[in-house]
Amino acid sequence: MSDIRTALVTGASRGIGKAIALRLARDGRHVALVSRSAGPLGDVRHAIEAAGGKASVFTADVADNKAFAETIEKVASDLGRIDILVNNAGITKDGLILRMSDEDWNTVIQTNLTSCFVAIRAAARHMMRGKFGRIVNISSTSGVVGNAGQANYAAAKAGLIGLSKTVARELGGKNITCNVVAPGFIETDMTSDLPAEIKDKIQQMMAIRRLGVSEDIAAAVSYLTADDAGYITGQTICVDGGMTMA
Repeated sequence: MSDIRTALVTGASRGIGKAIALRLARDGRHVALVSRSAGPLGDVRHAIEAAGGKASVFTADVADNKAFAETIEKVASDLGRIDILVNNAGITKDGLILRMSDEDWNTVIQTNLTSCFVAIRAAARHMMRGKFGRIVNISSTSGVVGNAGQANYAAAKAGLIGLSKTVARELGGKNITCNVVAPGFIETDMTSDLPAEIKDKIQQMMAIRRLGVSEDIAAAVSYLTADDAGYITGQTICVDGGMTMA
């Protein structure tokens, strides 16, 4: 078995997931890139390999429990191990609670929360065999403080925090840590269409007067997945420029 640690990153084709994949590859990890479409993942793999890193592409719909679990087993089989799991894939279907359909509620909970449970359950077995594991779940400040119009999203992201604390307690004795990174307002495709006046108002809420970038999240994930972070578990780190300080 290779000494290079393997990191599985979901939603790795763009935005925060892509930044995390690039950073972990730079850290010397062999990154298993997971998303629904192979095309964009190929571009990320090319970027990693062009920089001298290692990456492999795996396609899966994280909302399909059976298929997603099978993909995780394929990653472990093909790469020989899973040391790091970053659950980043997620969707939004926003709406006021009185107008939110059952379908929009269930779809977001399935994709943003249940898929993370499926991934952790499958990957943890391989981490236990390797006597090492780092799990990072990408939540949101919406899951910490709530957000009007995002009942489904906030519930899923808050659920990730509870799930992560439980996983930390259950697997800590196996040298497996589980933590949460909760991004605030990050410059991504999802926020690019916000009017300038809205962005200005958001920045006034922050101690650090700028929107975050995907690399800010990647840096936090890089630390939490490092060997040196072995005494940090069950924690939620808000990478939000100080927006949600108590």
